[in-house]
Amino acid sequence: MTDLEFIEKIIDEKKQLIIDVSHKIWNYAELPYAETKSASLLCDVLKQEGFKITLGVAEIPTAFTAVFGTGTPVFGFLGEYDALDILSQEAGNPHKCPINEGAPGHGCGHNLLGAGSLGAALAAKEYLKENNLNGTVIYYGCAAEEGAGAKQFMARAGLFNGVDFIYTWHPATTNEVQSDRSVAIMGANFEFKGLTSHAGGSPHLGRSALDAAELMSVGVNYLREHIIDQARVHYAYADAGGTAPNVVQDHALVKYEVRSPKVKQVKELFERVVDVAKGAAMMTGTTMNYEVTMAFSDYITNSALAKVADECLQEIGAPMWDDEDYALAKLYLSSYSQNTLNNIKEEIAEIYGDDKVEEILAKPLDSIIHPYDEKNKKYSTGSTDVGDVCYAVPTLNFLIATACVGNVGHTWQMTGQSNSSISDKGLITAAKAMALAAIRTMNMPDVIEEAKNIVLKQNGGAYICPLPDYVKPPIGRY
Repeated sequence: MTDLEFIEKIIDEKKQLIIDVSHKIWNYAELPYAETKSASLLCDVLKQEGFKITLGVAEIPTAFTAVFGTGTPVFGFLGEYDALDILSQEAGNPHKCPINEGAPGHGCGHNLLGAGSLGAALAAKEYLKENNLNGTVIYYGCAAEEGAGAKQFMARAGLFNGVDFIYTWHPATTNEVQSDRSVAIMGANFEFKGLTSHAGGSPHLGRSALDAAELMSVGVNYLREHIIDQARVHYAYADAGGTAPNVVQDHALVKYEVRSPKVKQVKELFERVVDVAKGAAMMTGTTMNYEVTMAFSDYITNSALAKVADECLQEIGAPMWDDEDYALAKLYLSSYSQNTLNNIKEEIAEIYGDDKVEEILAKPLDSIIHPYDEKNKKYSTGSTDVGDVCYAVPTLNFLIATACVGNVGHTWQMTGQSNSSISDKGLITAAKAMALAAIRTMNMPDVIEEAKNIVLKQNGGAYICPLPDYVKPPIGRY
């Protein structure tokens, strides 16, 4: 029996278990750092399969490791399982219909991510047992990717030390080894403090913290013209200082996030934002303090692992869609506004060619494997804590279709599709691709060595966490 046949056999045998785990986590829909049921379910299944569980790693109650085997090579799979706020939606329903209005939902498909990586870990374990091989497989239970993350805390705690390589995946609209890079990010709370006073009778005696926060926003908006194209700055008011307009606000808190391709660039941009905040405080006679709350490194595909992964994905092939899948995907696609649909058509033309637009719109599910683009140096403007893993250990991310072509993430449409026949087929494909790539890589010491050298060149010899030492996981803040 070939490696491919073995992996397909094992995962097909465990297919219902893997899908059931995905559906249960989808129903739990737990927010970052509160994924108690989801983590417990994954730990229970892994324990029953012979893995040794360590729960609460890196000071995060819902983060864990599950280890099987002994000796080298040591390799792992990353699993996520947190949901997003306010994205509740009925499973497989292409019309907006929340199960509970305002409740969380899996609008990024992390139920699939966690279950797919589970399937890969179980298959790799069976491969080690069947062939009586030395080797250690680790499932990393990574909480709160939609929050302030877990993987950078796990990396800082040394949980990836001594690991030879990592495979992971993310639900997507195409089937490919990710070649786009992701940008680094840093987030902080800026707190202004002033003096209250009667806004009508004695405004001259007050010092408005809200004024300071708003002047910070003005300053940052002027800053935007003078940053690189790939950089982004976002903000949200967490505390505007009260609701009484006739009281000068003596406190205000605003959250900022900055993104840029590299950690160094993020830190430089962040310092410019800090300077703006200092200036706003000076202009208003208030004081300002800030606290970094989160930071992710940029993700770069490991080219040595990518070559192996690309071949494996080509062998596994795209999910086998049927007419019902295409019909459901078409209904989801039609749920978008005309403006969004116009953008989707442009995206389809760019990916598949102008002559394929109508064909793809008629059957809007990706049915091919897109070859890995080793020359691609483009950065997407999203961020992920997988970036911190790729600076600590050779890491590779697959993208597998679990939603209609053009689907917009972090929407109710994504939530609905993340518990459907479409996503079930996608996650099984992902599990097979990761497992096959892992067992191929473990038997290729030259590839492992090359992959490690790539990481050394990326980070100058050692992983450096982008977070200040004082930053702890913000348990209970989401």
